[in-house]
Amino acid sequence: MWTVIVPIKNTKRAKSRFNVAEGERAALALALATDTVLAALACNAVGEVIVVTDDNDLPRWLPDTVRFVPDPDAGLNAAIAAGAAAASLHWRAALLGDLPALTPVDLGEALHMACGVPRGVVADAEGIGSTLVTASADVHWESMFGPGSFAAHQRMGCVAMNVPAQSSLRRDVDTAAGLAHAAELGLGVHTAAWHTSYRAA
Repeated sequence: MWTVIVPIKNTKRAKSRFNVAEGERAALALALATDTVLAALACNAVGEVIVVTDDNDLPRWLPDTVRFVPDPDAGLNAAIAAGAAAASLHWRAALLGDLPALTPVDLGEALHMACGVPRGVVADAEGIGSTLVTASADVHWESMFGPGSFAAHQRMGCVAMNVPAQSSLRRDVDTAAGLAHAAELGLGVHTAAWHTSYRAA
């Protein structure tokens, strides 16, 4: 069983590349995060989900089974490290919080593959960033999220996992085009509701 760590930026400051009103950006970020965490919770391979954030609104939207760890406010990798340090299980995975089409099956398949390597990484749809990074039991946690993170994770010893190009695990959302591609896969209920409401406005 895996601990999945989801770092979530304060929704009031998130998704700045979306050309929508500030309140709509916050609502979208909240929907993306909620759908991602709910998919992780529903995955049979996941024993616990830790959300690292300084957003006080998130606990009202997520189940009590989610564990919250304060964001140390030192960047994405420091946030993930704080979650990894709090993990109850020895197998740890960091999952981006903006995967609104994520399915428990796709996540479970990737985690199953990750059981065979000390460290693993899944590329985003463009093959440049990373959406999932894993570390097996007794392996020191380390992550290198940021520009060009897929190559950076490989340089630090992560094995690139052969996740299909169409997997929902690879479709993170930073732009309107990314959201449109995620919608083709099938959005989670919260992001779908935001998407429908925004298009109708």
